[in-house]
Amino acid sequence: MQAIRILVTGGTFDKEYNELTGELFFQKTHAGDMLKLGRCLAPVEVETLMMIDSLQMTDADRALILERCRAVAETRIVITHGTDTMEQTAALLGPAITDKTVVLTGAMIPYRFGSSDGMFNLGTALGFVQTLGAGVYVAMNGRYFRWNGVRKNREQGVFEDLGGDFEGE
Repeated sequence: MQAIRILVTGGTFDKEYNELTGELFFQKTHAGDMLKLGRCLAPVEVETLMMIDSLQMTDADRALILERCRAVAETRIVITHGTDTMEQTAALLGPAITDKTVVLTGAMIPYRFGSSDGMFNLGTALGFVQTLGAGVYVAMNGRYFRWNGVRKNREQGVFEDLGGDFEGE
């Protein structure tokens, strides 16, 4: 079985809560803990690229994500990403990466809160990256979407199909 590369960029997935100030902050990724708790047996390599909120993500940060996707030996890549600008990163990667399977995923609630959707989203992203063909996708809430057919519905707090190439159910 071919290894899967997980590229960590931060986002709500990895936020911590400061009980004294009430602020959210980054310390380290929880991807390894999540994989262990989920009893993941797939061969996975975790690489932290950055630990930022996607609202602070710059064009240079997105260029780094693209560069790493192109450079890694693995042809199956999961990217943990903040949900606020996930579709922007997908839109950069989509036309540029056609020979690998890349799945972006995130969480609406931090892993540390205990009621996070992150575990489920990471698990489904790992499943999708092993079964979908080459291309760039977003996986949230048990569904996957093509990079050019998805948006975050901020009023409902879900990702929805925009009628791109196709959407999976």
